[in-house]
Amino acid sequence: MRNRVIKFYFRRSLATVSKHFRKVLRAVISLEDRFLVQPKDDGPIPNEILLRQGKFYPYFEKCVGAIDGTHIRVKVSSDQVQRYRSRKQFPTHNNLVACTFGLQFTYVLAGWEGSAHDSKVLQDALSRDDRLFIPRGRYYLADAGYALTGSFITPYRGVRYHLKEYSIHPPENERELFNLRHSSLRNAVERSIGVLKKRFPIIASGSEPHYNEETVSDMFLACCIIHNYLMGVDPDEELIAEVDEEIMHSEIERNTLSTSSSSSRNDNYRLGEAIRDDIASKMWHDYNLNVS
Repeated sequence: MRNRVIKFYFRRSLATVSKHFRKVLRAVISLEDRFLVQPKDDGPIPNEILLRQGKFYPYFEKCVGAIDGTHIRVKVSSDQVQRYRSRKQFPTHNNLVACTFGLQFTYVLAGWEGSAHDSKVLQDALSRDDRLFIPRGRYYLADAGYALTGSFITPYRGVRYHLKEYSIHPPENERELFNLRHSSLRNAVERSIGVLKKRFPIIASGSEPHYNEETVSDMFLACCIIHNYLMGVDPDEELIAEVDEEIMHSEIERNTLSTSSSSSRNDNYRLGEAIRDDIASKMWHDYNLNVS
């Protein structure tokens, strides 16, 4: 709600409302280290992978989570609109998040201009003092908008995949099967973002921003922290089911992005390629054994 609405409900001045809003916002953000916990080098295999033997395990046993970007509307001055205007045609922040397969955020980088490409935001996340941490020998899942590396495994580009593994048209090769299971596991980050925005309509993409860009950035971080707390004490299964249904209806059979990556085929790319090909090969071999 706008501060003016709160002023009316609680019969306090705008200055008082604003003061306490920012005080609570700072208090929530101070809990970041407690509720936004990144994976460790010696961390266990996520249960969501370990307990899905034959589908995700052992193929994704070294995966620690998924990353993606999400846009939040912001209010900026007229001379900055162009920098912040995204493909949504209004000013936004491009926020990078990493999450577990249990739908909890482990890392949040908020505040990049909406016009910034996801790969540029990721590079910043990897170079900061409070950087996105990648445990040794582990990796995150990412969509085709990111570059393939040993730390970020993306789907095969230009490879069609089916929404259901055992449908009328099952996967025809190892790349289709890999993309299908990669998408099924990676959508944890889409689900996390979906639940976050339903919990807090003030950061939903369609909401008219009431605060300046710095405050909106802090609000997004605070909402992620509260979301993590709630996932521990009150996950709200009905809300999660609602988001799952929306994601299911929004998905259609499609090709993965076919645009070429701007990254050169360096050693890091080749490492990611080797990891992906090895997973796809083993997965396809076992899949054919089960089908036969």
